[in-house]
Formats: sequence, C-alpha cells, structure tokens
Amino acid sequence: MGGLVHTIQFIFGIVGNAATLFLFLVPTFTFKRIIENKSTEQFSGVPYVMTFLNCLLSAWYGLPFISSNNILIATINGAGAAIELIYVLIFFLYAPNKQKGKTLAMLILVIVAFAIAAVISVLAFHGKNRQLFCGTAATIFSIVMYASPMSIIRLVIKTKSVEYMPFFLSFAVVVSCSCWFTYAMLGMDPFVGISTGVGLALGIVQLILYFIYCDKKILNKKTSATDESLQNMGNDYSNNVKCYNDEKQSNFHEQV
Repeated sequence: MGGLVHTIQFIFGIVGNAATLFLFLVPTFTFKRIIENKSTEQFSGVPYVMTFLNCLLSAWYGLPFISSNNILIATINGAGAAIELIYVLIFFLYAPNKQKGKTLAMLILVIVAFAIAAVISVLAFHGKNRQLFCGTAATIFSIVMYASPMSIIRLVIKTKSVEYMPFFLSFAVVVSCSCWFTYAMLGMDPFVGISTGVGLALGIVQLILYFIYCDKKILNKKTSATDESLQNMGNDYSNNVKCYNDEKQSNFHEQV
C-alpha cells in the first residue's frame, strides 16, 4: 500500500512540475508587452521578487540533506529561481527610476535573506531540526509569495478591470497548487501542504474576481462600441443632410 501511495504521489509531483513550469512561463506574455512598450506600466515587480525568494528557499528545502523524497520540489524550484531572476532583471531595466531603486533593494534583501537562512540551516541545525527550520522558512515565504498579488487584486477591485491580472497566471496558480497540495497530503508534508493550500485559496479568489470584472470589461467595450457607432451614424446623417441642402441650393441658383 505504501508503494502505491508513493507512486501516486510521484505522479502528482510530475504533473505539479509541469503545471508549475507553466506557471513560471505565463508571465512571458507580460514581459513581452513590457519589452515592446519599453515600460512596466502599472505592473508590479513585487510578485516576481518574492517568487524568486520562494523558489530559492523551496529548492533548498527539497534537497536530500534537508528533506527526503522531495527532489522534484528542488528541481522545479531551481528552474523557477532562474526564470524569476530573468523577469526581475527585465522589470528593473524598464521600470521608472523610483521603481528601479525599490526593485534593486528588494532583490539584494532577498539574496541576503536566503544566504543567511542557508548558512544558519547548515551550521546551527541537524536532522529533523534542520528540516523544521528550512520548511518553516519556505512555508512563510511561500505564503508571502502567494499573497503578493493582493496589490493587483486591490487594483482590480478599484478599477473594475482585469487588465493587469492575467487569467492564465491565476489559472496556473490554481492548477499548480492543487497538484502540490495533493502531493503534500500523500507525503504527509505539512510545510508544502500549508503553503500550497493558502496559494490554492488565493488563486481561487483571483479567478472569482476575474470572472466578476471580466464581464464588465467586455460590457464596457460593447457599450463604447455602440456609442461610437451611434455617433458615427449621427455624423453621417448630418453630412447627408448638409449635402442634400447644398444640392438643393445649387439647383435653385441654376434655375434662376
């Protein structure tokens, strides 16, 4: 029975890896837009910096000398850390000067925090205590990472627009967290389970908001298009009347 559970857990881990890789790659559309417009617009760099830190801590937690049977967590988060670092550097390149300083300060703070946590875990803790320390750190910052889009959620509610909250990013969060939450429950790993459980809940909130305000966005577009069409019809009517009056006046002068 234990072997079957381990096999099912491994399958969920593989699916979770694929879903998480998709999650890491979804922002490429956002950064393509940033590069083309040479501006970060109203996008926030905070989620990418926090995701970078989370990937570093989660990859560290997944290493064999920290926790057992979590190599899938280590590999996907190692790849994620590299991808998120690229995003942060692109964001830094095109951000306004004020945001550049904030982004750079956060990136340095993140690297220093991870280095301190890694050194402490190796020198001060051993065995289960090391796993407890690293797991707790990874869980805390995973929750922070999943909560970082709250600023975007506030923007969505304020503007009643989902323009700056991509659907596929929220959808990928839900799929990825669902897989890893199941993986954690099968492996009795509370650290992975708590963080992905929180991420799953927040991802569902984002999807709900998307479907609430997406319809309003489409409705506003249709209303604007209708208004524009009516305005064009009015202009055409005015132009036709003017042409008709000009033609009548011209005929009158010819007859005279």
